[in-house]
Parts: sequence; C-alpha cells; structure tokens
Amino acid sequence: MDPSAQSLSVKRAQVDFHNFASLGEPDRALAAYADENFRRGSILKNNQDFCPVLAPFLEVGANAGHTSYLLANDFQADGFALDLSADALRHGQFLRQAWSLSRSPVLTAGDATRLPFRDNSLAFVMSFQTLSQFLDMETVIREVHRVLAPGGVYYFAEEPVRRQLSLRLHRAPYPERMKPWEKRLYDNGLLDFIAMDVIGAHQEESFGIRQNHRFGLREWSGLLNRYFSETRFITFPRERGWSNQFVQSVSRLLPGNHDARVAGLLGATLAAFCRKPGTLPSSLPLMDALACPDCSAPLPFETPDRLACAACGYAAAREDGVYNLLSSALKAELYPGARPDTIDFSKPGHEAALLEGFHQLEGDFGNKFRWIGERAAVKLVKVRPGAPVLRVQGFAPSQAEVAIRANGLPAGSWKLDRPGLFILEAPLPEAPEYTVEILASPTFLEPGEGPRTLSVNLSLLRLQSASDEQSE
Repeated sequence: MDPSAQSLSVKRAQVDFHNFASLGEPDRALAAYADENFRRGSILKNNQDFCPVLAPFLEVGANAGHTSYLLANDFQADGFALDLSADALRHGQFLRQAWSLSRSPVLTAGDATRLPFRDNSLAFVMSFQTLSQFLDMETVIREVHRVLAPGGVYYFAEEPVRRQLSLRLHRAPYPERMKPWEKRLYDNGLLDFIAMDVIGAHQEESFGIRQNHRFGLREWSGLLNRYFSETRFITFPRERGWSNQFVQSVSRLLPGNHDARVAGLLGATLAAFCRKPGTLPSSLPLMDALACPDCSAPLPFETPDRLACAACGYAAAREDGVYNLLSSALKAELYPGARPDTIDFSKPGHEAALLEGFHQLEGDFGNKFRWIGERAAVKLVKVRPGAPVLRVQGFAPSQAEVAIRANGLPAGSWKLDRPGLFILEAPLPEAPEYTVEILASPTFLEPGEGPRTLSVNLSLLRLQSASDEQSE
C-alpha cells in the first residue's frame, strides 16, 4: 500500500461511502447504474477493435460491480470485480435478481494500490471515476500495468480533464443540493466559469474522500505514455448552457484540433483505451490470476469457498459471496469487526451502544439510519491510544444546527446551510470512554399514526485516530 496515493483515513471514507451509496436507494441506484452501463458499454462496443479480448478482466473500483456484471453478461467475459468496500460488492449481488442476470464476476475486496493479482495475468482492466480518487494516480496506473499481460488493454472513463476557463472561486455541490442562484448559473453554464473544481467534488471531499483534478490532456497523455505503447482518447467536453456552447462555436472557427482545444478550455470527462507493449498470450486462466496481498505468491483456491497462500499462510474465505483480499494489516483497520469505538447503523448489534433518543432503524443495504429528535446519546469506548477524533455521519432534510457534547463538555457545533448528507468531525479530549450527545434543531413533527418529533438522522459514529491523517 502506498500511503502517499491514498491515506488510511481516505480509504476508510471510501469504504463508508461505497457501502452507503452502492444501493442505499435501490430504485434510484438501479436507474443510475443502468445509465452508466449504457454509456460505458457503448464506448466499449465502439472501440472493441482496440481490445478484442476481454477476458479475464478486472474492474478496479467496481462499487456495486454493475459494470462487471455488464461485461459478464452482455460480453460473456469472465473476470473480477474489485472494490475497497466488501459491503458494496455484497449489496451489488442484488443486481443479479433485479436484472435477471445469469452470470457473475468473481467479487473481490481489494486495494487499487496493491492489486491482489499476479504479474501479467489479465487481458483487460477497466475503471470508472476511480483514478482521480488518488492523489498519486501513477501508483494505480503502475499496478494496472503490472497485472496486465503484454498486449492487454486498460479502459478507463469518466475521469476529469482540468478546465482552463474558470476563475476557481466557488466550490459548487451537485445540482440537487444547489441553492437557487447556483442552479440558475448551472443551467446556463456560467457556474463552470467560476467553479473551483469539478462540480459536486466538494460533497465527496466533505465525506473525507480526497480528489485529484489537476490533470489536463497534456498531463494525462504524459502519464499514460510512460506505461502504454498505444493510447486512444475520447473526450466529452462540458456542453451545458449557452455560455459553454458559445465557446464551442467560436472554437470551431479556429484552426487546429477542435476537440482537444475545447476539452482543455471547457474541461471534459475523459475515456481512454491503453495497450501494454507486447503480444497477448493465447491462454490466461482466470483462477491462476490471484496473488497473495501479503507476500505476492500465487493464491490458489483451497476449496471453492476459501483461498489460501502456501507461502505465508494468508487465507480468505468467501463471505456472503465476496473474497476479502486486502492485506492483513489493511483488513484489520478497515474490517475490524464489532468494536466499541464504532456505531455503524448498517451492522447488526449496534443497538447495544445506543443510550437514548433514537427512533427505529430504517433504510436499505448500507444506507441504514435512525432519526433523532432534539437530543440523542450513545456510548463509545476508545480502543486505540491517543486523543481521538469523533466522526458523525448523517442526513439533514433541511438547513439545521447540530451540536455535540462528549462527557458533558462541548465538542463542536455546526450550521448546515444545505440539506443532504453531512459529515462532522470533532477532536475529543483523551478519556477511556465517552458518552456522546447529539443535539439538533429545528425539529419537525412527522404526521401519521404515532407522530414523531424529528430533526436529523444518523448512520455512523466512530472514534478515529488523528494519526490516520498523517499520510495525507
């Protein structure tokens, strides 16, 4: 694992976010996944002359694995769906039933900076909205190059090309959280000319996911040319609103490469097909591809439900359909099991740490939550040395004020100026355990039988070590 590419705190935020977002709203997620698969599949079909061999494949950063299911069923390819979040992959098995799918990829939890695959073992690797989640994208590119066989192809898409025409003055949320003036500027394209980075990036940043939006086309080309012998770019520049369309019209009047110029001026999403030098072997057995994440030795199947390394003793069972192939050290940090310093409302048994003020459990898959009224309290016990940072994840249906007290002392207060998901972090004084109170306003009365007084809902509380941020 390369800590300079993605710190432990960011990895933990990725796991939280993908578990929460993978199928938290199933109907909405299914529609979004179907739309993404249509776009990604269309690009692949239009460029399949570049990559005629698609198996064995690996999807890095697969989330619920929906595009891996596309490859397995629409393209009849065998391969692996890999994500840092084992829960997101586990939830994604719902897609087989919802979409009446007959085939599934091998579901593997793993780290993109240390892929659990042997050198030169895969014919095709793909990723979407993944590279820009790493401060050092080259770490991931290097790993992709390592596991690709000679002549193999890497296909990535939906990565940002840095926009030149912007004053970089304002961080804008996704459209559903925009204020009226932001939405007006967004609709006519003018918001792009003042946006600090990719619109919506601030929301993922606030979740703790650091992003890399520094690359223009020149930087992308320079990075990929260091590892691949042939690269095909497809750009999708910003077109929303009359202002962006005006720039495109003027660009067409100028000599030179219009597509590259517009992508640079207005920013774009980038797709690319990249070929590793050499000739693809005639045979690449799927189940010979896995490698031990601890020592890199071959990782064969001991039984269909268990992988075991003869060299170092590493083992991974198939748990609810997913092999967790993170290194032992990272697995211990990200998947520690039930711990008294964490309350994850998507996990059974969390009720034992709730003291008062919570309504019944609601939600789907990883988006499990409980509403509170004016006040709720929990008990958390520190398990690591040092003064911790309290992380609270929740949702506010409107603008709200939230305050936190720990062991009777104020720990922080926040004014949430937008409805939607929120993440609050507060340093706490050192103590062996904490009674944490969450106070929220305003409240509202939910109508119906047995009306409830509600303010915000909560989905996770955790004591984190401040040292997790040191590699940031």
